Amino acid sequence: MLTGDRRGLVLAIGATLLLAVALVGRPPAALHAGSSPAVLSQAQSTDWSSVEQAIGKSGAAQPGDVYRFSFPRTDLQVSVRGERIQPALALGSWVAFKQMGDHALAMGDLVLTEDEVSPVMLALQQGGVEQTALHNHLLGESPRIMYMHIHGNGDPVSLASTIHAALTLTGTPFEAPVGGAPSGPVLDTAQLESALGRRGTAAGAVYQFSVPRRETVTEMGMDVPAAMGLATAINFQPTGEGTAATTGDFVLLAEEVNPVLRTLRENGIEVTALHSHMLAEQPRLLFMHFWANDDAGKLARGLRAALDRTNSAPPTQ
Repeated sequence: MLTGDRRGLVLAIGATLLLAVALVGRPPAALHAGSSPAVLSQAQSTDWSSVEQAIGKSGAAQPGDVYRFSFPRTDLQVSVRGERIQPALALGSWVAFKQMGDHALAMGDLVLTEDEVSPVMLALQQGGVEQTALHNHLLGESPRIMYMHIHGNGDPVSLASTIHAALTLTGTPFEAPVGGAPSGPVLDTAQLESALGRRGTAAGAVYQFSVPRRETVTEMGMDVPAAMGLATAINFQPTGEGTAATTGDFVLLAEEVNPVLRTLRENGIEVTALHSHMLAEQPRLLFMHFWANDDAGKLARGLRAALDRTNSAPPTQ
């Protein structure tokens, strides 16, 4: 029989063993939770100046430790069914970088005329930047516009240099567009935000919404943040008193495709393309592009109905 002192010693040893087992079975993230702010701080302090120099313009930090560059095709004059569209509506090339240890992931979407496609593709391939999709986003536009989705993995400066070299083969401007107060009709942005349940941002006369999904998306085992092209994009451009053109793309799981398609069609919004933008993402995602030119409030309500058929982040208002 154990004495009181020995019984206490056994209980103490048992408690220590249980604690050790619990710690061993705990996920590494829990063990190092106290260091996560430092890790985040280190990631957010990445110096992108050399990448900016290589790509030829300044970028902007985005959530998820993403650094993104925008190249609006202000050199193009594109009309869709007689409506002149602004670069912020559907003509914005972009490239985003995310540091992954000793290398970087680069993804982007380049807006190209038909005669720019082949030389750009060749220059990217020669520099080790891959294509993951080439297709339309719009229907009936003039001149014809193609969208080339790209992917690179390696030294960020080398990737940026390759992308810069490819873009110099196009009419893409590298200088920032000259600002100025928008002229012509304006949007009731409060109405749009109320209908969609989200806050938007102004890009000249165009009003833009970005709605991330709830899932974590990975590619080759790496998390891919929404800022790298994985958020549903909804843009509005005023076309008259109370009317707007809207375009963008829904980011969808396979089982969401037809419910969203039917909802858009029921609300007078045309589906203009359905395809992939990536090659090896998990879960598998499909991108549905759309177009309409109608009463702005009506369109916003129809788009909200479609958003409600997806596993998107919840409304913020």
